Amino acid sequence: MARVKYLQAADLGEEGKPLWERLQRERKVPTANIFTALAHAPQILDQFLSYANAMRGAKLSPKLREMAILTVGHCTASEYEIAHHQSHGLKAGISPEHLKQIDKFDTSPLFSTEERAVMEFARESTLRVDVSDATWNRLTAFLSERELVELVLTVAWYNSGVRIMGALAIELEEGYR
Repeated sequence: MARVKYLQAADLGEEGKPLWERLQRERKVPTANIFTALAHAPQILDQFLSYANAMRGAKLSPKLREMAILTVGHCTASEYEIAHHQSHGLKAGISPEHLKQIDKFDTSPLFSTEERAVMEFARESTLRVDVSDATWNRLTAFLSERELVELVLTVAWYNSGVRIMGALAIELEEGYR
C-alpha cells in the first residue's frame, strides 16, 4: 500500500487543474501512480514532468537510454521501473529477447560492445556511485560528450525515481502486473 494517497483531479481543485490537464496530455491515461502520488507537491511535479520530457528529447539514442533505465531498474529491483520501461524499450527498438537478458547483459551474447558499455556504466553508477575510468573510457569510444552527459543525467534521474517509488511504496498499476 502506498504511503501517500494517489490524488485525482478533484483532489487538486481549481488551482491544480492545469497540472492535471498536463498529466492527461503528456502521460498515459489513466495517469501512473508515481505522478498521482507526486501531485501532493504540485510545483515539484510540474518541474519533474519538464525534466522527464527533456530527457526524452535528448540526442542519446532512445534504445541506449532505455537499456540504461532498465539496468537501473534491475540493479535496484524496482518492479515498477522495469514494468513501465519494458514497453518504452520495445518502442525504442529493444527486442523482446534483449529485454529478457538486460539483467544478464555482461554474459549475454545478444548485446553489442556499445550496449554493454552503456549498461555497465548504468550498473556501476547505480551500485557504486563513482564510476571507474575504465568504464567511462569504454563509453567515450561510442558517445559524444553531449551524449555522455545525457547518459549521466538519465542514470542519475532514474536512480532518483526508483528511490522516490521505494520510499513512497508506489504500487504497480493493474495493467502492468
